[in-house]
Amino acid sequence: MRKMALYLMVAGVVFVFSGCGEKKADENKPIGQVTAEAEKMSVGELRAMALKYKDAITGKKPEVDKMMAKLQGIPADKMLSEETTTFKAEVERLNKSIAALKERMDIYYNKLKEKGGDLSGLEI
Repeated sequence: MRKMALYLMVAGVVFVFSGCGEKKADENKPIGQVTAEAEKMSVGELRAMALKYKDAITGKKPEVDKMMAKLQGIPADKMLSEETTTFKAEVERLNKSIAALKERMDIYYNKLKEKGGDLSGLEI
């Protein structure tokens, strides 16, 4: 039962992964600020920011792969161990990070779409 819960958490991470001065992808930037900035951006700037968020999201793939390998290596008798608790916290942290990046990317993406910009290559 606990192993199934871990599988579901990792599946959630994978779902979100597939399903954001110098401007860079920032998962901690307030949504209101992202929206306000997007309103003022040109089509080119919107596309560039959407690409930065896409790259940040896809850059987390090695971390997801590492967690999947680690999950497969946890024996059933260790599912309640401290190691597993730490692992669950790592999965939750990564899941929140990817979701935050995706939420911000969607703002730039939708504004770009609204302005009739090129959306090719922005699929995740």
